Amino acid sequence: MTTIIIKGEKIWTSTALQSNKMLLIARTKREDETARPIDGLSLFYTDLNRDHVEIRPIDKMGRKCVDSNQLFIDDLPVPKEDLIGEEGKGFRYLLHGLNAERILISASMVGLGRCALKRAAEYARDRVVFGRPIGMNQAIQHPLAQSWAELEAANLMAFRAAGLYDSGKECGLEANGAKYLAAEAAFKSCTNAVMTHGGMGYAKEFHVERYLRECLIHRLAPISPQLILSYLAERALDLPKSY
Repeated sequence: MTTIIIKGEKIWTSTALQSNKMLLIARTKREDETARPIDGLSLFYTDLNRDHVEIRPIDKMGRKCVDSNQLFIDDLPVPKEDLIGEEGKGFRYLLHGLNAERILISASMVGLGRCALKRAAEYARDRVVFGRPIGMNQAIQHPLAQSWAELEAANLMAFRAAGLYDSGKECGLEANGAKYLAAEAAFKSCTNAVMTHGGMGYAKEFHVERYLRECLIHRLAPISPQLILSYLAERALDLPKSY
């Protein structure tokens, strides 16, 4: 391999508008020539050459601090010097970072859920209706208390996964479990925060509508809750692969 020419498309690429380099994985060997589909994929750190890459920003409901984009790559020349590691092993290199990413997202979702819960509890203490704070009502208390318990459980799983990762031990189950628990707990906590505020939960003044919007991206990405459950069923429970 000297210089290869890459064609393809990629969606949900972060910070492409500001970048002049990109991490790129591309197939350098035909799939029918490899033992497994993940073989034959090579990883490159190369120039984001706008003569060969069209960048289309995606207008999003949240996460405005980082631009997200569609990339359309047309005959991009990539020199062999930009190859990372061995040719054909790029996907295996990426796998090493997936568990760390899930753990990081788990921690961030716990934090977001806690922030929403704090706002909701403050409002429930301060908002007085019919001469009593609404937080005296169990219909308000119980969803918030449940969110507290779920967020604490997700936090423990995230730290469990982080401890295994830092020790160099296998942590795929724990990292995926943490991401699932934290994302679901944060979504419920943010939803409960909006509902606790009633109509004002829909107003930007109290911020909880923003928390709800922001939590959705990591409920979906980088892996959906359904795919995590399929992974856990297969790896933790020894059930047959469903996809």
